Amino acid sequence: MISKNLKTNNRITIELMFETEIYQYMKKHGLEAFTPKAVLFDMDGVLYDSMPNHAKSWHESMAKFGLDMAPEEAYTYEGMRGVETIKLLAKRQWGRDLTDDEAAKMYEKKSEAFRACPKAEKMVGVEELMRKIKSDGLKIVVVTGSGQKSLLKRLEEEFAGLVSGDLTVTSFDVKRGKPDPEPYLRGLEKVGIKPCEGIVVENAPLGVRAAVAAGIFTIAVNTGPLPDEALTSEGANLVFAKMTDLRDAWEVLLSEARKI
Repeated sequence: MISKNLKTNNRITIELMFETEIYQYMKKHGLEAFTPKAVLFDMDGVLYDSMPNHAKSWHESMAKFGLDMAPEEAYTYEGMRGVETIKLLAKRQWGRDLTDDEAAKMYEKKSEAFRACPKAEKMVGVEELMRKIKSDGLKIVVVTGSGQKSLLKRLEEEFAGLVSGDLTVTSFDVKRGKPDPEPYLRGLEKVGIKPCEGIVVENAPLGVRAAVAAGIFTIAVNTGPLPDEALTSEGANLVFAKMTDLRDAWEVLLSEARKI
């Protein structure tokens, strides 16, 4: 795998890298063609610059229960459903299994802390990227592990014409959250396509793992503090430094996909 953080402005270099990664993806899955029809976006850290708020609220709310979660640790659990994150923490630190009800009550405290944080702004460049995608005839799906109703409510309002509720998968729609592939498989079902007809845009290691397990070509945008290796080691086909880099490279990527 040649997955690298794409910071170069050299079109030929980018074309060659995209071509190589697409061929490797096709070879791995025994495909004769790669025909993208939809792009599946994660939400936190991809559509919204909301992860700093999540990290802060996780740290502060869990401390009230005696669980230790450093702010930066929140990025390693990103994409996992909140109740599952709490159960995992409790198992590791307390050595016991929480009930669903116990975890849900603790998650509500985390949600309260998150709602008290400043409003998370849209990720710079993502709306322009989505408009390019839509103008190219591809559909847009949102696949998030979030159960933050305050943030979910904003999606259709702030991404009007780009995001729709019927093409959104949340923690309420699945039994197993990321890193299980179920959320992305559910996203494929909602738009009626096969894995080889989708592209995922993620920022979290567990989200990348879920998308790769679902058999989808996966692009990571490293909007957090984790090293690129945390994303490539989970199988990301490409890693970009920021959303504006992916936005600017979109035409080349789609062109390479369509010529193969």
